[in-house]
Amino acid sequence: MSDPGGVAGDQLRAFIERIERLEEEKKVISDDIKDVYAEAKGNGYDVKILRKIVSLRKKQPHEREEEEAILDLYLHALGMAAAPEDSQ
Repeated sequence: MSDPGGVAGDQLRAFIERIERLEEEKKVISDDIKDVYAEAKGNGYDVKILRKIVSLRKKQPHEREEEEAILDLYLHALGMAAAPEDSQ
């Protein structure tokens, strides 16, 4: 079915409906993730740290190392990093 302006209404409607279904699935999954974090918190885990670990696990080792090096550089520049210990 071709509507005025050359837009295929049936195809467009199918795309929109698929997107809507996926958005609903995404919401359900998001709610499930929130429930898992709440359960972990209830068992005494720090949710902020869990989120950080999940984020770190998504990255390649070289990406994590680069970020840590930059963070260390910035902390030193701000005087927030501990001075390296003297090795004897």
